[in-house]
Amino acid sequence: MEKLFQFSASRINSVNSEFKRYLWDKINWDNRLIAITGARGIGKTTMLLQYIKENLYENPDDVLYVSLDDLYFSKNTLVDFADGFVKRGGKYLFFDEVHKYSNWSQEVKNIYDYFSELKLVITGSSALDIYKGTADLSRRSILYKMQGLSFREFIKLKYNHSFPVLGLETVLNDATSHIPQILQHIKPIKLFEEYLQYGYYPFFIEDEKSFFDRLKQTVNHVLDIDLPSVEKIDFNAVQNLRRLLSIIAEIVPFKPNLSKLSNQVGVSRETLIKYLYLLDKADLLMLLQSGTHGISKMNKPEKIYLDNPNLMFALSNTQVNVGTLRETFIYNQIRESHPIVYTDKGDFFVDNKYTIEVGGPNKKRKQIEGVANAFIAADNIEFAHQNKIPLWLFGFLY
Repeated sequence: MEKLFQFSASRINSVNSEFKRYLWDKINWDNRLIAITGARGIGKTTMLLQYIKENLYENPDDVLYVSLDDLYFSKNTLVDFADGFVKRGGKYLFFDEVHKYSNWSQEVKNIYDYFSELKLVITGSSALDIYKGTADLSRRSILYKMQGLSFREFIKLKYNHSFPVLGLETVLNDATSHIPQILQHIKPIKLFEEYLQYGYYPFFIEDEKSFFDRLKQTVNHVLDIDLPSVEKIDFNAVQNLRRLLSIIAEIVPFKPNLSKLSNQVGVSRETLIKYLYLLDKADLLMLLQSGTHGISKMNKPEKIYLDNPNLMFALSNTQVNVGTLRETFIYNQIRESHPIVYTDKGDFFVDNKYTIEVGGPNKKRKQIEGVANAFIAADNIEFAHQNKIPLWLFGFLY
């Protein structure tokens, strides 16, 4: 355990606290058990270390950060570890990468029940695993889902310009009151182009030149390690998932022909749908559903997108389609806080109220003519006019 304390201290002391993710202020850190999920590489670990350093580290013996892929946990249980920590006077325990420990859900439940004086925070890169494991923890834990960087956060991280979060109602109905203040400080269209290519994952700040190589490594880690540890899928399934992701990367978005797609991948229709939902839960795909049924029913999605614009540039071997890029961005940003489904009157139907059509600067109202609460999200414009909103402004939603 001493080595784990040393490792914890090293990680905590070395973390940079200048930039903080949006989720920091949304978390009620006073809860006894907090679970944080999200895509690999978006900053969950950094946020934990920042919080410890700023709020809990006056007495270092009170708090411990550990990653459950540490070899220590191949021979020691979480319950025994927590018992030893509490006996030393420990009060705050942070478990990172919980999906790397096979029985994490049951043991975290036991820790919660056995040690009432202990506060526990857990994270996992695979959203599917956290959701699957919360059956035992649903009455005990508060679950938070972290997204990658918003456009607003990217501007702060790279250029150190701070802007407030704008709610969806504000973006749609009061954009003209906020855009001039933004334009005083930045040229959003130029920065938006950068964001779409490499701004969703915070690790771009370490080395932009190797960003796409690192992103591909991240995707491979999810396919080769995270998903198999969660679903107990074999090598052939991993290869099929990789083939499916590669096919989709070249043709998104599309209304999937499941028979054709299952033949291309070499699996049954039922297995194909399962794979699509696995990739969605792993934050590699976004499945746009009809508003008439929910995602939990494993229905055929109306459209399939890669999870975020950066993945389009990293995984596609052809020229990225600008229309697809725009739709991917707005779906990704809106979904953080709002239900969003397919509509045949525009591109997206949000909050069971707003219809949004996505396009370029000259996009007309034809497709949404006569539709109530309908808006155009237009690329390559700086100002809003009537119901036409700059696409980049949707990057200020969180």
